[in-house]
Amino acid sequence: MANDAMRIVTRALAGPEDTQAAGEALAGQLRPGDVLMLEGGLGAGKTTLARGLLRGLGFTGDVPSPTFAILQGYEPPETALPLAHVDLYRIEEEGELEELGLDDWLSEGVLVIEWPDRLGGRYAGNALALTIEPSGEGGRVLTARLPRSWESRWPFP
Repeated sequence: MANDAMRIVTRALAGPEDTQAAGEALAGQLRPGDVLMLEGGLGAGKTTLARGLLRGLGFTGDVPSPTFAILQGYEPPETALPLAHVDLYRIEEEGELEELGLDDWLSEGVLVIEWPDRLGGRYAGNALALTIEPSGEGGRVLTARLPRSWESRWPFP
């Protein structure tokens, strides 16, 4: 399905707690092979949303930004999906992506990718693209471009 045919929906987020709660709600809809692309400027709340996804999958403990590690993998408790949280901010060439083994995660798990513009279009057709932008005092707006596979799974009215 072409990107211009995707349904676009928005949701207001009151702050970091609401952003994390949105991630927790999305976690309940994840399936193996899903790719979530998180877009937004520095400090927009991408990692906060990813923390919510992980909390929603039952992960506990610290969830750092993967800016320096580039890829942080999370093995699930028995009932959850493996999840790779990827921050491509420091990727300069498309060839560096091969070294990360992103496709390996998709057979049984989920990819959550910050700075997806560095992917060169990889995964674009089927990914759930989420953009987080500041709005008002501490608020955010979450805009989602829903591929067909997400239209029935989107957890918000």
